[in-house]
Amino acid sequence: MFLTEYEPPERRRAFASGGVELRLTEAAVMLAFALHLLEQTEGTGTVYIHPDGEHAKIFDISAFLLNLGFERVEALGTTAYGGRYVREDANIIVRPASGLGDVVGVVAGRRVVAECKGGVINSNHAGQKSRLRKGLSELVGQLMLLPLDGSRQVAVLPFTDEVLRIANRLMPRCAAAGLEIALVSAEGRVDFVRSAEDLRAAAPVTAIA
Repeated sequence: MFLTEYEPPERRRAFASGGVELRLTEAAVMLAFALHLLEQTEGTGTVYIHPDGEHAKIFDISAFLLNLGFERVEALGTTAYGGRYVREDANIIVRPASGLGDVVGVVAGRRVVAECKGGVINSNHAGQKSRLRKGLSELVGQLMLLPLDGSRQVAVLPFTDEVLRIANRLMPRCAAAGLEIALVSAEGRVDFVRSAEDLRAAAPVTAIA
């Protein structure tokens, strides 16, 4: 549901399991995190996602939400996918816009702002691995530019062993700056990377050490 298959160029085919690249697109990562935030509010909250046109070209946002039982009850903007999607008491507002955070919601009375990146999850090709590493660094930099307004600020990427390795190295400094890192599995599960200090101090949570 979350994965998109790509036929890689010949030079990359041998590096991908089965010869096909599996990608969690940026839109899929955004949707996975939006659904995670709704789970934290027991399905009664409102979450905003702010994709651009390129995201929607490679991942059908509207079809994905409709397949999950959401209904598009209101159109927003001029795109075929922008709008308010409702499932019982849960709302996902898809608003094509920039500069607002890729995913924005409220959990336990606190605003959450996430910046997201996608990538190939089943390739050992150096270039694909490098893109994920650079993506994490870019997201951390983007979040560092946001004002300290009390919001939770989260960098969200696909889970791979390589991303986890880099995230674990970055996490102590990110935690000191008030930033979080979350990784999305191929099935859309969201796990937060925690620093050793966080894990010792916190109650049991879904986390990657």
